[in-house]
Amino acid sequence: MTGKELREKYLKFFEKRGHQILPSASLIPHNDPSILWTAAGMVPFKPFFTGQAVPEVKRVTTCQKCIRTPDIESVGRTARHHTFFEMLGNFSFGDYFKEKAIPWAWEFVTEELKLPKESLWITIYLDDDEAFEIWNKVVGIPAERIVRLGKETNFWEIGVGPCGPCSEIYVDLGEDRGCGSPDCQVGCDCDRFLEIWNLVFIQFFRDEEGNYSPLENKGIDTGMGLERVASVLQGVASNFDTDLFREIMDFTADLAGQKYGQSGSVDLALKVIADHCRAVTFAVSDGALPGNEGRGYVIRRLLRRAVRFGRVLGVREPFLYKVSGAVIQQMEDAYPDLKQRKEHILRVIHTEEERFMETLAAGSDILSVLINEAKNTGKGEISGPDAFRLYDTFGFPLELTREIAEEQGLTVDEKGFAAAMEEQRKRARSARQETEYLSERGVLYKALREELGETHFVGYGTLESEANVLALLKDGLQEISAGAGEEVEIVLDVTPCYAESGGQVTDHAILRGDGLEVAIDAVSKPVEGLIVHRGKVLSGTLKRHDSVKVQVEPDRRGETARNHSATHLLHKALKKVLGDHVNQAGSLVDPERLRFDFTHYAAVTPEELGRIEEIVNNAVLANLPVEVFETTLPKAKAMGAAALFGEKYGKEVRVVKMGDFSLELCGGTHLTSTAEVGLFKIINETSVGAGLRRIEAVTGLGVLRYLTLKEAQLEEIAGVIKAPVPELVRRVEAMVQQNKVLEREIEELRGKLARSEVQDILGQAKEIKGVPVLTSVVAAPDMDNLRGMVDMIRDKMGSGVILLGSTAGEKVNLVAAVTKDLLGRGLHAGNLIKEIAKMVGGGGGGRPDMAQAGGKEPAKLQEAIDRVYAVVEKQMK
Repeated sequence: MTGKELREKYLKFFEKRGHQILPSASLIPHNDPSILWTAAGMVPFKPFFTGQAVPEVKRVTTCQKCIRTPDIESVGRTARHHTFFEMLGNFSFGDYFKEKAIPWAWEFVTEELKLPKESLWITIYLDDDEAFEIWNKVVGIPAERIVRLGKETNFWEIGVGPCGPCSEIYVDLGEDRGCGSPDCQVGCDCDRFLEIWNLVFIQFFRDEEGNYSPLENKGIDTGMGLERVASVLQGVASNFDTDLFREIMDFTADLAGQKYGQSGSVDLALKVIADHCRAVTFAVSDGALPGNEGRGYVIRRLLRRAVRFGRVLGVREPFLYKVSGAVIQQMEDAYPDLKQRKEHILRVIHTEEERFMETLAAGSDILSVLINEAKNTGKGEISGPDAFRLYDTFGFPLELTREIAEEQGLTVDEKGFAAAMEEQRKRARSARQETEYLSERGVLYKALREELGETHFVGYGTLESEANVLALLKDGLQEISAGAGEEVEIVLDVTPCYAESGGQVTDHAILRGDGLEVAIDAVSKPVEGLIVHRGKVLSGTLKRHDSVKVQVEPDRRGETARNHSATHLLHKALKKVLGDHVNQAGSLVDPERLRFDFTHYAAVTPEELGRIEEIVNNAVLANLPVEVFETTLPKAKAMGAAALFGEKYGKEVRVVKMGDFSLELCGGTHLTSTAEVGLFKIINETSVGAGLRRIEAVTGLGVLRYLTLKEAQLEEIAGVIKAPVPELVRRVEAMVQQNKVLEREIEELRGKLARSEVQDILGQAKEIKGVPVLTSVVAAPDMDNLRGMVDMIRDKMGSGVILLGSTAGEKVNLVAAVTKDLLGRGLHAGNLIKEIAKMVGGGGGGRPDMAQAGGKEPAKLQEAIDRVYAVVEKQMK
């Protein structure tokens, strides 16, 4: 059975049993900052298990793409470690429980997959007698084949929140796959007993004190690893030998002129490349981009590790983007987004590969310095911390450091490298926050919603409404009232206030009652259905159960809606000008401006920005009607509505349509026609990461304010250079040309002065053990001029040591040089200048033949220069 057939068989099995098949959620968790990646099938459904959100259906089945990265170094070395994998799952949110989940699991494994019953074992939690009874009495598993295991393996919980016992299905792969121990049994670390299915019974709630209370609505969360089960069904020794990996590995092998199965090192490289390329391909498709922190760092590390293993195969040019193409071809049937985003994925990977090639070049230069230092000091090895710095800071692989060092007759302190690596891991572990399902505040808001019911939002159609105060909170505690000057959180039954979400900032509002006025400055939605207003009582006393009138600040709402509608026009214009690969990657919409992040590979040219502005403003002037309606997600997609990367949508979605120009899913507030935007002006375009750009723009009165400021700046410039505004460009061009002429004249004069000064000080050289040493304080205005003087002196001396110093304000510049014929005598410009720089309150270093440094104590420069002779004498062999 192929991986594709297994995936389809599982989903159809549970669809026939009343489950709705949902597409895989994004690898980037939606609105969940506690985790980097979707690492299990249940992650997208956390809000349903915690009660933060109410599911539209109670039975769901998925094939969820997942990324886990704690054991990257183990990938390819074991049969089952992966960074990217697919998790098949069926879920119940308060519907069925163990009585159905257990028999269905057994039915699928034995009747659909035809796995022999005699090879299957069951595990349950120690005291889960209910699960035992179902497995034993209902399913018919002999008691001796049901193993009770402890909390560390068979009880699922993550901090505060829902939790429960687990039950697993294991398959016995045979004695030849075991460790040979007579005690080998389920739970052994060897490969004989393979877990293929895990059922989690969500039946308790754990509070902050560690107490467990039964849940009224119990849930089911199951997971079956697609790759694992495929390896069993296809009768192969490891996941990498299934069709899910072999097609990709064979493609890579052909690309590199290698063959799988003939060399351990080649096989390892092919496995790592296949695994990492799957992870990178799917992550980039879901909106992640290589970077230096967070998800970006993970993607960069995986990609660079794959490239490094490409070198093991003899590949020296960018190739991973080609392997990614093979991944897309294999997986696009199950994940159509891969095909739609193929150009974007391949471009991002290719660009990052090319950058890594440049990094390897930079790392080689640094390694050359380390090799020279190791040789000159007689150490014979590259230190562990230096090798780790190359690896961690510059992405330079340890294997490559070892290879180059060996060519130079040196070794690498790999124990020191491992120690530095472990130290970094300790720092990472200590910095890692505990992941919790639901914080203490979240528990409070969830309880409030269950007690009070949902807040009804009416703000799409009106800016004011009557409302009842359902609850008041101060410092996380419910209160009866709040007086003037107090800050308070307020829950209303009805509100016109928009809660901050989707990049749109919160509304501001005023609550009024009899002698009462409360200023609202923030509105949030901490759990689904509950809207919380934060404000300050300006006058009177606000009491629970009060009736109040809520009035949204109209100007703030109007300016925000103007900017939000303009982002939709901008998104479409970007696609028209730059291409369909452009996708929204984040936004901020407030009353002052709009900020729009999008995927693109290069800076947008001035000509392109002009065309984008023109397209948006043409759509504004066309006075297109803005229509808002609700429909189902499939219908919205069929209409061509654009959706945001990583966003999770319900069964019913809100669609914003602007004529025939733009169609997007959006929950924000908007205008009634595009003409209300007034005017659109881009004020900035920048890079915010590899393959990620940002445009900032203004609309309406914001454009007027922007143009007024520019006009004032032009008038100010005109006054400074004493020319009318229409002549500014011509006058400034003339001044720039005149300035270039003057700069050339100054440089020529400086060169003459430098040559004259060099001639004057050449005779000042002293001999130390037969080596000419020349030092002096000179009048070089900057580091470039100082280096030029050192070069002139070195050319004229032919052989010797030079160290010159100069001052520029409160700054000291130092440059040292050692001619190459003297490097064998222990002289080292970098070490020399490092010691001298300390005397002027600075630091620096460099190559053995040339180095520079800075300092911040000009008064000590002459004393430092006089010290050079003693340092040179100490260095010489």
